[in-house]
Amino acid sequence: METLCYQTLPDQNAFVLRNGTERFLQFGEGNFLRGFVDYFIDCANERMGLDNKVIVVQPIKSGLAGAINRQEGLYHLYLRGGEPSAPQVQSRLVSSISRAIDPYRDFEAFLACAEQPELRFIVSNTTEAGISCRTEDRLEDCPAASFPGKLTQLLWKRYQCFGRQKGKGFIVLSCELIDHNGQELKKCVQTYAGRWGLPEGFRNWLEEENVFCDTLVDRIITGYPKEDAERLNQENGVEDRLLDTGEPFAFWAIQGPEWMKQELPFEQAGLPVVIVPDSSYYKKRKVRILNGAQTGISLAAYLMGSDISLDYMACPLCVRFVRRMIYDEIIPYLQLDDADMRAFADQVMVRLNNPFIQHSLLAISLNSVSKWKARVWPSLLAYWEQNGELPVCTVFSLAALLEFYHLHSKNAQGYYGAREGIPYPVRDDQDVLEFFWKHREDTPEKLVRSCGETVFPEISGIPELAEQLAGLLADIRQRGIRTVFDALMDE
Repeated sequence: METLCYQTLPDQNAFVLRNGTERFLQFGEGNFLRGFVDYFIDCANERMGLDNKVIVVQPIKSGLAGAINRQEGLYHLYLRGGEPSAPQVQSRLVSSISRAIDPYRDFEAFLACAEQPELRFIVSNTTEAGISCRTEDRLEDCPAASFPGKLTQLLWKRYQCFGRQKGKGFIVLSCELIDHNGQELKKCVQTYAGRWGLPEGFRNWLEEENVFCDTLVDRIITGYPKEDAERLNQENGVEDRLLDTGEPFAFWAIQGPEWMKQELPFEQAGLPVVIVPDSSYYKKRKVRILNGAQTGISLAAYLMGSDISLDYMACPLCVRFVRRMIYDEIIPYLQLDDADMRAFADQVMVRLNNPFIQHSLLAISLNSVSKWKARVWPSLLAYWEQNGELPVCTVFSLAALLEFYHLHSKNAQGYYGAREGIPYPVRDDQDVLEFFWKHREDTPEKLVRSCGETVFPEISGIPELAEQLAGLLADIRQRGIRTVFDALMDE
C-alpha cells in the first residue's frame, strides 16, 4: 500500500489545501496539536477561504518530523463519540501542515523560519514540564535544549531581521496544561534574554511587538488507533502512519486583545474558539465541572470495581452520583451563567460516556490530593458557606480518596493500596505518600485529624467535615465502600 501524500491521494470531494502561506510555527508534532489546533486551522481554511499553513518543529531529538515530511503533512483525523448504543464517527483529511523541521538535524532551517515575513503565530504544546528554563542552555547552542530556549533563539533571530518593523512580532499561543501558560512562557523568554545578555532593544521589542496568550484547551485526543489502523488504511486506500483520533467535543479559550479576532478568525468560521480579555470564566467552568466531576468519582469508582470511566457510567447509581454532584453541589455555587453551566454539564455527561475513550481510573488517580484540592474543594467550601451544611456526594468523594490512599505495601517501585486483596499503585508527591504510609494503621479519627494538620489543612477549618469524614471512613472500612455508596445513593 502506498504512503499517504498529495500524489497518492485517492479521488475524493474533501477539502485539500496543497499550497498556502506559512503563517504558523508549531512546537510539537504530537497527536494533541494535530487533533486540535491544526484541525481548527484546516477547518478555517475551508470555511473562510484562507490559505494558512503550519510549519511543525520537532521539540525533542526523537519525534515525528520524518514521518510528517514523508506524508507531506497530510493525515486523517477521526472524531469519535456518541452514546455506547449509537456510536458516531466523522473523519477529515487534514492538510494544514506544510512541513516539519527537526532542529537537532537542521538548526539553520529552524532559524530561517524567523526570516519569513508572513510568519505570525507560534503554537506550542511541549507538556507541562516543557515551560521551564535550563541553566545549561546557551544562545550559541544548535539548538538550546529547552523549548523556551529554542523560542528565545528564534525570537532573537526575528528581532535581527524585522526588529525595526511594526507588526512583525509573534502572537504566541501556549497550549501547555499549566496555569497562565502564556505568561509563564514569557517569563522564561525574558529570563533567557537577561541571562544571555541580549540588548535592551530586544527586550523592549519582546514586550511591545509580541503577544503571549494564556489559553485553555479542552478536547480528549486518543491518538493513533492501533487496533483500527489497518482497517482504516484499507478503507482510505493509502497507508497513513499519522492517523489521529479524538472526541467530537472541543473548546479553545484564548486570552488576548480584541484585534486578534481579525487575524485569527476562528470564531467567524464557526469553530469552538473564543478570544476574550479574560479566560478565567472558562477555566473555572472546566476545572470545577469536568475535572471536578472526574476527580470526584474516579477513586470511589475504582475501589468499587471500575477500571475505566465507561465502567462507572454503566452503573445507574454512579451516574446518579455524578449528576447530583455536578448539578446540585457544584453548578449552583459557581456564580457563573447558570444556563451555560448546565449546557456544559450536559456535554460533560455525554463525554464521560464516550464508548471510544478508555480513560484509565488509575491514570486519572495520579496526584489526586492536589487535584482534589484544586478541583473539588472550592465547590465544597462554597456549598458550606452558603448552606451551613456539607454536600453529601462531595464529602463521600473525599472519604473515598482517603480510603484509596490507605497504603498496604511498598517496594522500590512505589507505594500500593489494595482492592479486594490485589495491589494497585498509588502515585503522588513523595511527602504525600510518606504521610499516608506513616499513618496507614491510624484509626479513621486519627487519620482525619492528622490530615487536617498536614497534607489536607483545609479539613481543620470545618469541624463538621472532620467528623463526617471519620464516620464515613469507619463505615467504609467496616462494611465496604460499595455497601456505603449504595446506601448513600438510595437515600
